[in-house]
Amino acid sequence: MILDSLDNAALYVPMHPGFRAAFDYLRRTPLANLSDGRHEIDASRLYLIMAHSPCKARQAAVMEAHRKYIDIQIPLNLREEMGWSPLPLCRQTRQAYDEAKDAALFADPPQSWIAVAPGNFIVFFPNDAHAPLAGEGVSHKAVIKIAVDW
Repeated sequence: MILDSLDNAALYVPMHPGFRAAFDYLRRTPLANLSDGRHEIDASRLYLIMAHSPCKARQAAVMEAHRKYIDIQIPLNLREEMGWSPLPLCRQTRQAYDEAKDAALFADPPQSWIAVAPGNFIVFFPNDAHAPLAGEGVSHKAVIKIAVDW
């Protein structure tokens, strides 16, 4: 898991071949003007999901994990709290891994809560279980999905 300012995104480009394309896209695209839904960047290797989603109390946030994609999540309009745990500590499966959705859900509580403000981003790798959308209000958010097997 990585939490940082978008101003520092270039520091993470060497970590994965898809990060350069993802951060270049974020730098040149006015995200707030994009419609909700999926936006193709590089076919199935790299795409963006824009969404307006109601936030919820921490207790209602659900832990999830992905195998095929790395998430870069960017709140655009409000501070969002996201739960985090190392995936090996998640033992209470709520929904087994669904390959089509690239997601497994867990009933375990997060080990930590991380506040992510507009102007910042958070990266979740396949070994990071995460519970997004904790907070108040309606989150306008961008999630870039980067294929692990670039």
